[in-house]
Amino acid sequence: MNMKLSDKTINLLKNFSSINQSILIKEGDCIRTISVMKNILAEAKVPEEFPKDFGIYDLNQFLNAISSLHVNPELDFSNNEYLMIREGKKRNRFFFADPNVIVSPPEKSISLPSEDVCFELDTQVLGTLMKAAAIYQVPDLSVIGEAGVVKLVVHDKKNDTSNTHEEVVGETEEEFCFNFKVENIKILPGTYEVVVSKKLLSRFESKNHELTYYIALEPDSTFG
Repeated sequence: MNMKLSDKTINLLKNFSSINQSILIKEGDCIRTISVMKNILAEAKVPEEFPKDFGIYDLNQFLNAISSLHVNPELDFSNNEYLMIREGKKRNRFFFADPNVIVSPPEKSISLPSEDVCFELDTQVLGTLMKAAAIYQVPDLSVIGEAGVVKLVVHDKKNDTSNTHEEVVGETEEEFCFNFKVENIKILPGTYEVVVSKKLLSRFESKNHELTYYIALEPDSTFG
C-alpha cells in the first residue's frame, strides 16, 4: 500500500487546508473538504487512488513534513494508526486523526437548488478582483445584474464611499445582487464556470481541473 503524491494533489491539498485545517480522505480518487462553518465545500478528482480512509488533523503540518523533510517521498499506508513517510534512509511516522474530530462533508454529493445566473470567471479577472480587494482592504464581492450586464464588484457594501473595482463578465435581463465574503473565495487560480442559485448557494466549476467549489452567499443577497 505504497504511493507517491503528485504535485497536482499537493497543490489541491494546500488549497483545501485554507478551507479547513483538517481533512478526512476517503478510499479512492476523490478528495473533499468543508469549512468548519459549513459555508464552503470543495471536491476534486486526483491522479492517485488512496487505498483506505484516513484523517489528518493538521494538513499544513503534513504538507510541510512532506515538502521540507523530503524531496520525493513514498507514503506507506500498511499501518492502521499512522502513515509511514519514507525516502532513502529517512522515516517519518505521521499519526492519523480520529475521524470524529474532523468536520467533513456529507456523504451525499451536493447540488444547487436552482440555477438562476451563470457566467464564466476567467483566471485574470479572478486574480485582479482578489488583488483589488486586498489593495482596498474591502470585505465584499458582489455579483450584480443591472442595465443588461452581469458585473463583479469588490467593495465594502456597508460603506457608500468605499473604493471599488468592477469587471463585466456577462449579459443578463435580470436584476440581482448576490453577495459573497471575499474571505470565502478560497479557490485555486484558474477559469471557472460559475452558477448562482437565488437560494443562496453557488457552484464554481473549474475548466482546467476536475475541481468544484460550493460557496454560500450572504443572506442579504437579492434576486428580482
